[in-house]
Amino acid sequence: MKKWLPLIIILGLVLIIGGYIASLNNSLVTLDESAEAQWGNVESAYQRRADLIPNIVNTARGYAEFERETLIQVTEARSKATAVTIDPSNITPGQLQQFQEVQSGLSSALSRLLAVFERYPDLKANENFKELINELERTENRINVERNRYNETAQAYNTKIKKVPANVFAGMLGFDERAYFKSEAGAEVAPDVEFDFSN
Repeated sequence: MKKWLPLIIILGLVLIIGGYIASLNNSLVTLDESAEAQWGNVESAYQRRADLIPNIVNTARGYAEFERETLIQVTEARSKATAVTIDPSNITPGQLQQFQEVQSGLSSALSRLLAVFERYPDLKANENFKELINELERTENRINVERNRYNETAQAYNTKIKKVPANVFAGMLGFDERAYFKSEAGAEVAPDVEFDFSN
């Protein structure tokens, strides 16, 4: 029996370590899939915004004197924003930064467009336009919520892969850190935007 004892101990350790690695892998897969699913929600919210823009532009285009250049800028920014796609299973900080930059460009173009709208009381009074702007505002809020939720799921995943002893095995199992959404430069200053639909 004594000669089998070292073998039994080794087999026991192998089973314990193997069981831990299997359990760790399963929990990391669950967390990774949650983050990937939440990324899908982020993309869906951004897509909703992109889908609203042609309707807003077409409504504004009906007003002959409306600034054509502003509409072109919004359309081009939308085209750039929808052209950038990210593999949700491998989001790198660089990819996420590029995604944020084009989305920020679209947000800036939309802000300029909305500022120009203020000069057109007839357009502001248009019920279809009002509903589109309200829907855009709801969508912007949804984007913010989905981005925050993505960051929360990415944080849970990143925390798990950095904790001891998971950090020893996570890389070997192919689990890498996920990038976070970060606030844009100047985001600490609230924009001064007012809509007056009373006209």
